[in-house]
Amino acid sequence: MLVLYLKEIKSFLTSLVGYIAIGVFLTITGLFLWVIGSESTGGYNILDNGFSTLDPLFSIAPMVYLFLIPAITMRSFAEEKKTGTIELLFTRPITELQIVLAKYFAGVTLVTISLLPTLFYYYSVYKLGLPMGNIDSGGTWGSYIGLLLLGAGFVAIGIFASSLTDNQVIAFILAMVLCFVCYSGFDYLAQSGFTGKLEPLVVSLGINDHYTSLSRGVIDTRDVLYFFSLISFFVLLTRFMLEKRKWQ
Repeated sequence: MLVLYLKEIKSFLTSLVGYIAIGVFLTITGLFLWVIGSESTGGYNILDNGFSTLDPLFSIAPMVYLFLIPAITMRSFAEEKKTGTIELLFTRPITELQIVLAKYFAGVTLVTISLLPTLFYYYSVYKLGLPMGNIDSGGTWGSYIGLLLLGAGFVAIGIFASSLTDNQVIAFILAMVLCFVCYSGFDYLAQSGFTGKLEPLVVSLGINDHYTSLSRGVIDTRDVLYFFSLISFFVLLTRFMLEKRKWQ
């Protein structure tokens, strides 16, 4: 499993996919937070807002990840199927679950790497605060945990989508749609008025509700448990798809 995990990391870092994903994420968030004026971004520019907070980052990042993480994960199994190397994976002395976990953790590692440079944003806001250090550090770190869990959830959804097809474009579109539905779809369904008294339950099924809770800096075990359940669900679904392929 470790060998496969390192192979996946190497394939990300020796191709343009990983660097483009990280570069696009940092470019978009950097432009919205520091360059483009608030009148054009809806109040995301930190300098214009005059508040020592990174809340704009945690509002923008999920929207960016909705596109970037599917781009990262689309090749996980789709490429293996198209090239026929998926059969070689099955001959290795590892289980289907270990194969899925190796690819999953490789994707999560890349997401984590993309977040590390944003710590410079935190340092900048910390220094620019009046007085210096006038930033809710506890709330900020809690928000980082929430964003990392959200990214990990999107990766799980992405590798599942990739296991459904041998076409990377289709895998990308499927992952993007599934991520959007899991993130915002339940909110729209609740707002439609069809759910009635079940509205709070329907909202709680979506990622956005739990991510918003974590973004306040409060680490609630219910939110953490939700993300681990979501990740486990899609990882096991991906494993099932691999096992199903062996039966055919």
